[in-house]
Amino acid sequence: VIDHPKYQESKRIAVFLSMPDEVQTEEIIKDIFKQGKECFIPRYKPQSNHMDMLKLSSAEDISSLALTSWNILQPSDDDSAREEALAGGGLDLIFMPGLGFDKKGNRLGRGKGYYDTYLERCMKHPRGKPYTIALAFREQICESVPVTENDVPIDEILYEDC
Repeated sequence: VIDHPKYQESKRIAVFLSMPDEVQTEEIIKDIFKQGKECFIPRYKPQSNHMDMLKLSSAEDISSLALTSWNILQPSDDDSAREEALAGGGLDLIFMPGLGFDKKGNRLGRGKGYYDTYLERCMKHPRGKPYTIALAFREQICESVPVTENDVPIDEILYEDC
């Protein structure tokens, strides 16, 4: 990931905070700060499909985040001091989680449509849609993933030995 050309050229990067069954992103987050890039993480709004990408000030900033009912760390609802990526300069790159992927760029998420809805909003930003890379385990690569017209294909899937 860290040697990937898109990662190297990107300055504003959104990355998910891993759940136990996902590719772990802690080292990526540390490297984002080490290289002087800007790091954004998701804040999901429950009972909706709305998600914002909020800026982290440092890798250590993660320890100040609240744990949601889904066991995901994220900025609290009353945390209004953080920059939202689309309110500022947009994003260059989004690292995306998922449960399954196919080689056509289709992604099976957890069913709420948070990332698809966020990417739709990105397309309306002056910067346009950021490059998207899914981080996967080889076992998550499927022949075909079911999609609907609301699903936004990802640009690239990274997994072991891909």
